[in-house]
Amino acid sequence: MTSSDDPAANLVTARDAVREAAGQGAEFVLTPEVANCVSASRTRQREVLRREGDDPTLAALRDEASRAGVWLLIGSLALATEEERFANRSFLIAPDGEIAARYDKIHMFDVDVSETETYRESSGFRPGERAVMATTPFGCVGLTVCYDVRFAYLYRALAKAGADILTVPAAFSPVTGAAHWEPLLRARAIETGCFVLAPAQTGRHQAGQGRARETYGHGMVVAPWGEVLLDQGTEPGIAVLDIDLSQVEAARKRVPSLSHDRDFSF
Repeated sequence: MTSSDDPAANLVTARDAVREAAGQGAEFVLTPEVANCVSASRTRQREVLRREGDDPTLAALRDEASRAGVWLLIGSLALATEEERFANRSFLIAPDGEIAARYDKIHMFDVDVSETETYRESSGFRPGERAVMATTPFGCVGLTVCYDVRFAYLYRALAKAGADILTVPAAFSPVTGAAHWEPLLRARAIETGCFVLAPAQTGRHQAGQGRARETYGHGMVVAPWGEVLLDQGTEPGIAVLDIDLSQVEAARKRVPSLSHDRDFSF
């Protein structure tokens, strides 16, 4: 997706994409991070963001998942909270439209990419404190978001708890994306023996207020052995592919590193 800072317009795009994917046979559909609103303006966010119970994007996409009969990962929504700061919250929606799991992004993107490109996610968003995994008919799904991908211990913990699939919806910076996106996703897959599903924001995001953000794109699917099965490039749109979850067990049998942890002194 190339979401703007207009949630109503983004919802139309997201809903149409879910319908299109389901029409092509998808059983598990995933959107990128902050699918409802990409904005660098805290003022704009305060104007348009809603709490979970009042958020029209969440309500509409729950209805769409139910209508289509699919599992839906809403990569994340930017949401107002009872506090001053927002939540960056990922939702796993079951085919009946119910919320099967919700996860608040733990690691905040507070970085200085260059002299002209800086981010302080924690100034507007509160970090989550709980890792989240959900059981589905096709496997256990561990939920993460974007910058989490740099913290390998989170993914190892999810895999050791039983995750077969790790989701990494993102709105990655073009600079860090070009340098690190694919290597990080492949590393997380190889280390855990999981499938990694990483839908991504892409391109230049229209902004009614504040500076327009740019994101790297390249939504990816990586197999448990580390092969890149899908790279969507930089154009918005959907891709549908089959994954064989028997590859999880096969990869872990070949290199059973999840069972080889050892305590060590420092």
